[in-house]
Amino acid sequence: MTNHLMNLRHVPDDEADEIRELFEAHDIPYYETPPSRWGISMGGFWVHDNDEARRARKLLEDYQRERLQHQREAYRRDLAEGRTGGFWYRLRQKPVTTVAACLAILIILALTVAPFVTL
Repeated sequence: MTNHLMNLRHVPDDEADEIRELFEAHDIPYYETPPSRWGISMGGFWVHDNDEARRARKLLEDYQRERLQHQREAYRRDLAEGRTGGFWYRLRQKPVTTVAACLAILIILALTVAPFVTL
């Protein structure tokens, strides 16, 4: 029976490449299905054997725990160096785009709520 190991929807290319390398380094026979262009079907990594699936899931858990830790450290480093941030950072970097997006949100919100306010 086939075992679905991981969904590939919204997975960055570098992460998918690292997972392929991980499986190949540990001699896990896997196959891959790509996600569809329209987002209807999910691509993924699959394994036929149940024992291999357990081993692959353990490797994936360890890999994802390590990747999460690495990504959090990179985000904290970027935040400390001022290369990323929230709303105020984006407002300073791209004021016209940010203000235009806020205005668009307010207009859509007003058009959505207006029929109910006038009742």
